[in-house]
Amino acid sequence: MKKSTQKTSKGKQLFRIVLLVGTVISIWFVPWIIVKAWIVPLPDTVQEQVDQTLTYGFDGVIVYVDQAGKPPAFYTAGYHNREQQLPAKPDALFKIASISKLYTAVSITKLVGDKQLSLDETLADYFPELVGRIENAETITLKMMVQHRSGIPNFTDNPAYWEDEQTNSKTALDFALDLPASFEPDEGYEYSNTNYLLLREIIKKVTGHSHEQFIKERILIPLELHNTFFSLNEVNLDDVMSGYYVGYDEDFKGNEYGMIATAEDVAIFLRALNDGSVFDAGEQEIYPYEYNHGGLVPGHQSMAEYHKDIDAVVIQFMNTTDFEGYQYNLLEITHNRVVKILRKATNQSL
Repeated sequence: MKKSTQKTSKGKQLFRIVLLVGTVISIWFVPWIIVKAWIVPLPDTVQEQVDQTLTYGFDGVIVYVDQAGKPPAFYTAGYHNREQQLPAKPDALFKIASISKLYTAVSITKLVGDKQLSLDETLADYFPELVGRIENAETITLKMMVQHRSGIPNFTDNPAYWEDEQTNSKTALDFALDLPASFEPDEGYEYSNTNYLLLREIIKKVTGHSHEQFIKERILIPLELHNTFFSLNEVNLDDVMSGYYVGYDEDFKGNEYGMIATAEDVAIFLRALNDGSVFDAGEQEIYPYEYNHGGLVPGHQSMAEYHKDIDAVVIQFMNTTDFEGYQYNLLEITHNRVVKILRKATNQSL
């Protein structure tokens, strides 16, 4: 019995050593700047956190907080334009990238509510010419596409697309054609920009107008979002926050990447999505997608979240990105720290 106890004790000790070594190894391969962002003491205020965020290699940061019972608050640090040494502007326009998927998902929902399409219809129902070009087109439903459960390959994962993405974006679908499916429809999950490219084309086919026009008429105008746009051609480029990529001196803000908005406009939309006021009667029950989202394109990354426990919308824009994705990890960490500060302040006031 004693030997068995000793053996068990040694086994536990060995397990602890293995666990410790594994932890040390995992930490060793995590960039120390990310570890620092995790463990540094939490500041008392959001502005202190935004200032601290700037020390992680970002050129500019904008945080917008809309918390119930309090006036909206803007926090900024760093540069709107690094070359001109212009300080970050709270009302700057920013490329919101994949946050735009929320607007597309709401649009699909509204069309379902209008009985103009069904989430159970298939890709082949709208684009029979894609049968044989996109695997399983006959069984991939619109709902699967909205939820990234279609198995359609992501065109931005194709290295050839990035050889000249500004030109290739005009024929982006070509980079996903004739590739094997990532999985059988509804049998997995894989984030795919191809899904939303096709959904936007379906909106156009159903309405006879561009998806931009539909979003403007059914979302932007009703919510009075006057600072949300679909192209750099619609805005003064000086109003757009510059975008930088680690290792390059180039300002990426002149590259076209879709929707552009102020943090305040994104916050108004996100609250309307989460409280249901963006929907007409019966639509919210249909809505099949996320209620929060992030965005990432070269030079611009963003996060838009609603936190029910403190009834707060938090929008964060950061104008520096990198190849490894460490900067996006830092966006997630610093965004969570802003929420912790808000949560702590809310609990203390109760």
